[in-house]
Amino acid sequence: MSQLSAGTCLRLHNAQAGDEDLFNSGHTVQFLSIKQVTPATSGNNAVVERYRIIISDGEHFLQAMLATQLNHMVKENSIGKNSIAVIDKLTCNFVQGKRLIIILALQVVSTDEEKIGNPTAITTAAPEQQQQARTTPAVPAKSGRPVFPIEGLSPYQNNWTIRARVTQKSDIKTWSNQRGEGKLFNVTLMDDTGEIRGTGFNQVVDDLYSRLEENKVYYISKARVNLAKKKFSNLANDYELSFEKNTEIEECHETANIPQVKYNFIPLSDLETLAKDSVCDVIGVVKERADLSTIISKASSREITKRELTLVDKSEFSVRLTLWGKQAEDYNADDNAIIACKGVKVGDFGGRSLSMFSSSTMSVNPENEDAFQLRGWFDAIGSGKSFQSHQNAAGSGGAMGGGFNRTEIRDLMDVKQNQLGEDERVDFFSARATVMHIKSDNMWYPACPSQGCNKKVTDVGGSWRCEKCDKSFDKPEHRYIMTMAVADWSCQAWLHGFNDTGVAVFGMPADELYEIKENDEARFNNILQKSTCGTFNFSCKAKSDTFNDRSRVRYGINRIATLNFREEAGYLRDLLAGPWGQS
Repeated sequence: MSQLSAGTCLRLHNAQAGDEDLFNSGHTVQFLSIKQVTPATSGNNAVVERYRIIISDGEHFLQAMLATQLNHMVKENSIGKNSIAVIDKLTCNFVQGKRLIIILALQVVSTDEEKIGNPTAITTAAPEQQQQARTTPAVPAKSGRPVFPIEGLSPYQNNWTIRARVTQKSDIKTWSNQRGEGKLFNVTLMDDTGEIRGTGFNQVVDDLYSRLEENKVYYISKARVNLAKKKFSNLANDYELSFEKNTEIEECHETANIPQVKYNFIPLSDLETLAKDSVCDVIGVVKERADLSTIISKASSREITKRELTLVDKSEFSVRLTLWGKQAEDYNADDNAIIACKGVKVGDFGGRSLSMFSSSTMSVNPENEDAFQLRGWFDAIGSGKSFQSHQNAAGSGGAMGGGFNRTEIRDLMDVKQNQLGEDERVDFFSARATVMHIKSDNMWYPACPSQGCNKKVTDVGGSWRCEKCDKSFDKPEHRYIMTMAVADWSCQAWLHGFNDTGVAVFGMPADELYEIKENDEARFNNILQKSTCGTFNFSCKAKSDTFNDRSRVRYGINRIATLNFREEAGYLRDLLAGPWGQS
């Protein structure tokens, strides 16, 4: 028991919010229990895990929470039951009149230890005992109130002040609907414990927008803490701030302990392991920079500017990153600049792509160790490397390059709701659907019978002329042009395919079906009817096209395959035997 810091739990139990000496001095304790509590969901549908820890000094025990940036220590089994650790930094919040200890930094001393001592719960101490347990008086913030960590904010607290860096500030946005007009802006605030989104509306925009600048640090108080609207934010915080008329903001000019932006970079080669629409941090060298261009948003019918960058990194992969709006217009970095991006969205265009959110942040040539290492690598050897794209890495069997990918089947409603193929994008997806209806008019065209030509031929005085081959033929070879409605459990969609699609659906070449239609209409109709209700695996391409001045998304079939039930059953068997089935 002598290796533990005796009296720590009692001092923490009686701590005041500003007891900086107590919070920043090392306390050697034992973790009696570590338990995950109330997992939440962030805007990218990722689970936000929280862990409750029972800490002991050998005499008493009390509850504490582990800061989310330390969650990896639990997942990696660096800490566990009966582990001994030195807590280097913690803080104390007051929630509904109770103290909440949050562990911000720790060092592991040992693991797999026996329980030390026979610690007991702390009973309410007498006033003189509480006074003795306190080490120093509270240290107020510049505003006169204790500084709270962002991670400890909740709707149950009042009279708090946070000190946070503005890592992102949006443009002023306006809206107009039946209920009236308005405007808003939002910022992303960060301290050593986490991030939170702050939003101001209408008059507050006029009062506060000009007072907040990116990369500056502020004392902020008297804002309302609300439950976060996850569809508007990708931050892993259950709460957000609403700035009000009486919200106080004061710039912090102190240089000590200023919070810096924290990144969790992943190599570009690992993007294929992330699901579409997930959010990540990346750092890379700008290998190519496209000119500024514009598109028309189908959602708002407004013109949007964009700029595409090609990033590369030490994993020897490249990826396209799209900047939008003002960020695209203002980008003017030198060639081969290093950019660090926080909170970018993962797409599946061309295999994998990245896109900036309104809440994403980008730093050009940041001064951190990752950037220094990347610069040294690129200047020494990286500039002469050949880089692999995720489209090339997908191979012929992946949905990214147009092949069917069983592990990434998407339902048709998901394809429509995520607007695949809109805004001049070309998106690939895999689907499994059943043929419901086949358009029987214009099902084929007369094609050149020359090997590999397939161009349409014209009837010229009883012979069929191919302009490409500069030849005439006695008869053409008919090839399918398929338009059919397919459906899965979620909805219906129209798919368009060519000759291979027709052969798979009807089981015969177009010439044969053409002859049947010409000679026996009843038999043709019977074949058409029997060809519905067949289920296939589709590899499709979604792309917008314009017809009669109307823009629409067209779903083209790249590949079609009848179901191989032995293969499908084998896949399900392997899935059950793998990690998914064992979880």
